[in-house]
Amino acid sequence: MAKLSIRDLDLKDKTLFIRVDFNVPLSADGKEISSDKRIRASLPTIQYALEHCAGVILASHLGRPKGKPRPEMSLRPVAARLSELLGRPVTMAPDCIGAETGKLRPAPGSVLLLENLRFHKEEEENDPEFSKQLASLADVYVNDAFGSAHRAHASTVGMVSYMPLAAAGLLMDREIEWMTKATRNPERPCVALLGGAKVSDKIEVIQNLIKVVDTLLIGGAMAYTFMRAKNEATGKSLVEEDKIELARELLASVGEKIMLPVDHVVVREIKPGAPNEVVTTIAADQIGVDIGPQTVEAYSAVIQAARTIIWNGPMGIFEMPPFDKGTVALAKAVANADAVSVVGGGDSEKAIKTAGVSDKITHVSTGGGASLEFLSGLDLPGVVALTDKSAAAT
Repeated sequence: MAKLSIRDLDLKDKTLFIRVDFNVPLSADGKEISSDKRIRASLPTIQYALEHCAGVILASHLGRPKGKPRPEMSLRPVAARLSELLGRPVTMAPDCIGAETGKLRPAPGSVLLLENLRFHKEEEENDPEFSKQLASLADVYVNDAFGSAHRAHASTVGMVSYMPLAAAGLLMDREIEWMTKATRNPERPCVALLGGAKVSDKIEVIQNLIKVVDTLLIGGAMAYTFMRAKNEATGKSLVEEDKIELARELLASVGEKIMLPVDHVVVREIKPGAPNEVVTTIAADQIGVDIGPQTVEAYSAVIQAARTIIWNGPMGIFEMPPFDKGTVALAKAVANADAVSVVGGGDSEKAIKTAGVSDKITHVSTGGGASLEFLSGLDLPGVVALTDKSAAAT
């Protein structure tokens, strides 16, 4: 990677500020963590820093407190869980800035967790003074929060200008490595699988990936907007009327690369247990809720021949079985392909878990919004802000 990595830093006896993503789901009272996946994802970087004799300061946001302290969004439960996972004490700071927090500078081998960054509105405003206060806490900066790398906030961009060096953590390294490999120089054939409800959410992704991939497989409700652009019947399925012309232009310019569903699972009303059937033509009173078996077979054949697979978004109303069948079937096809597979987005990750194939996917991104922007070809502010290896060498 062209950016500095934590592996490039001399950490001995340094105080290291690590921006992590501890935006974990909490119970309504803020006392219980329902999933510690994001905490676990940060462990390799934290343990690396501790093994190399750094004093570690961890900083994260949690939820949307809108610039004010809210007890139910405190990171205290995270400190307790992190202490269990690390097998060592984790000191909880009373705030993320201020004199009292400044006195808690951790000794080598110790860990300090700052309180929720977003308890201060200056974090999201990327306020220079707030950034300077954060930077004053440490000697070196590492960003390991890929899920926040698309945000130009004080802790992801602003404070970097007040630090001598800014490097990527091990998680950030891995994210950039695999996302870059899949989108910048993929092994071919390269196939993208895009789903979800709206074309408008994926316009930039489609326009960027269409330049990269050999085949683009489209599913989910966004397929119906493309079908309408081809004057095919979509019944009462979700269609973005204002995006039909855009879909028509895409089909006209690169239509040979785009594959659309050839059959559909349909219902007359969307509810659990609703009677459903498979059709090739959607009737006026029917709603498409999943891709059909012929489409699964056709898409699976393309996936099996691929050497690189990029996947973002489900093929149907995944959260309402049995309309998850198409998504799960393609998750298995991706897992069984002899290819580099990069998956971004929460629903796609859930599909992989449901299909029981998580260990067969090359890389599952931890950042939904960030991975979407990366796939769109956009620069991520939190990555751009990191020190270039060439600059550090001079």
